[in-house]
Amino acid sequence: MAKKKIEDLIRDMLQEFFDANGYELFRTEFVKEGKDWFLRVYIDKMVDGEYVNVGVEDCEAVSRYLSDKLDEEDPIEQNYYLEVSSPGMDRPLLRDKDFVRFAGEVVEIKLYKGFEGKKFYEGVLVERNEEFLVIRDEKDQELQIPRDMISKVNLAVIF
Repeated sequence: MAKKKIEDLIRDMLQEFFDANGYELFRTEFVKEGKDWFLRVYIDKMVDGEYVNVGVEDCEAVSRYLSDKLDEEDPIEQNYYLEVSSPGMDRPLLRDKDFVRFAGEVVEIKLYKGFEGKKFYEGVLVERNEEFLVIRDEKDQELQIPRDMISKVNLAVIF
C-alpha cells in the first residue's frame, strides 16, 4: 500500500477518536527495517486550545483504539508492528503550522549542500516564508537560508 494511502487511512480511522479526545495526527510512517515492517504514528495533544506534552497513557490509548480499528478493517496486507509516540523533543518541523507554532525556539537545520560554507545551522527560528527559512544566529544576526537547500529542520534539544 502506498505511503500516502496509509497516511490517509490512518487519519480517517483516527479522526473521530482524535476529535473527541483532543489528539492530532502529526505524521505516520510505514517503513521496512531489516525484515520487519513498522507502522509508526506520531501524535500531538491539545487541551483548551494549547498543545500539551503527550504521555505514555496517551500513546497507549491511541494505540489500543487504532489497533482495534486496524484489526476490524485489516487494510494492510503484510505483517507489521504498530508504534504510537509523540514527535519527541527533537521533533521535525514539517508543516507550515509547525513553523508558526515554534517561532522563537532554537532549531537545527541540515542542508543538502553547503550554504555560506556550512551544511548545518542552529539558531532561533524567526519565520519561514515562500523562499527562505529565517533564523537568528548566536551573534543575533538574521540569516536567510533558501528553502530548496534545506533537507531537515528539527527543534534543538537544549539542556
